[in-house]
Amino acid sequence: MASIRKRGPSQWEARIRKRGYPITSRTFETKARAEEWAREIESEMDRGIFISRRESETTTLAEALERFIEERAAGYADPYRVENRARKMQSRPLADRFLASIRGKDIADFMREREAEGVKPNTVRLDLALLSKLFEICSKDWGMENLMNPVKNVNKPKIGPGRNRRLRHGEEEKLLEAADQNFRPVILFALETAMRREEITTLTWDNVNLRARSAYLPRTKNGEERTVPLSPNALDILDSLPRHIGGSVFGFRKDEITDNMIRTVKRAGLQDLRFRDLRHEATSRFFEHTDLDVMEIRIITGHETLQMLARYTHLRTNRLADRLAGMGRT
Repeated sequence: MASIRKRGPSQWEARIRKRGYPITSRTFETKARAEEWAREIESEMDRGIFISRRESETTTLAEALERFIEERAAGYADPYRVENRARKMQSRPLADRFLASIRGKDIADFMREREAEGVKPNTVRLDLALLSKLFEICSKDWGMENLMNPVKNVNKPKIGPGRNRRLRHGEEEKLLEAADQNFRPVILFALETAMRREEITTLTWDNVNLRARSAYLPRTKNGEERTVPLSPNALDILDSLPRHIGGSVFGFRKDEITDNMIRTVKRAGLQDLRFRDLRHEATSRFFEHTDLDVMEIRIITGHETLQMLARYTHLRTNRLADRLAGMGRT
């Protein structure tokens, strides 16, 4: 039987005693919510499907995030970024709530807060992905089997079209002319390989096989390893570089590449060009200037899904028209 008693000016405790089950209790702000919860728990006990919610009802989101940082963040491709995102969530009012009390409405409110702060939709989606992953881990691995994942009950923000900035006529020459001598090879290598900034900064000589014409990336943004085939131009770039004692091929950190790119773009008099745009340019050139199929290009670029490369297929429309005209593959 369930008993409801008032505790304090705005607290109501529901306590359930039933043979074969531990005493189960929870405190609510209203009597109606306490009675609703008691009926739900008693129904589960009557049907023999009750699982204690004690763990999820006494663990706050902030505490769960802390455990996630300690036990899971290191397994991500960029642990620092994941930990930083989790730390920022811990500072929000939602983090003080017990996991079992968080509903879809609370997640929707969190989304609106982020959007009001001017955060981009993709950043909000990354926040939601982390929260969703956390609730799944709590439910499957941390003994909170009855914990609902509230993120599944909200509509995610729509992502706008990705950046499509490409190098216009004459911009590559201006960029290379404005670049410092030690930064110029980084730009050229990015345009030849479509490698990401972090992949370039972490590339070491022991993972470069000039004889096999390849560069091995043990860990990428997707958390997977990748071997990048090197074009003759990419090999020439590597041949021109001195060997660093530390083993790094280019000798730049991520922030140093970003800072150098900003300075170079400014000196060249270019507008709205970022280092990440070089990856987009390189991928576009694979579609425009080679006969590689989509799967082969994906192996080179490391895009997680073929859908991510679908935005580039229009670059081969003229080839499809030629094949329809009976010209065959080129």
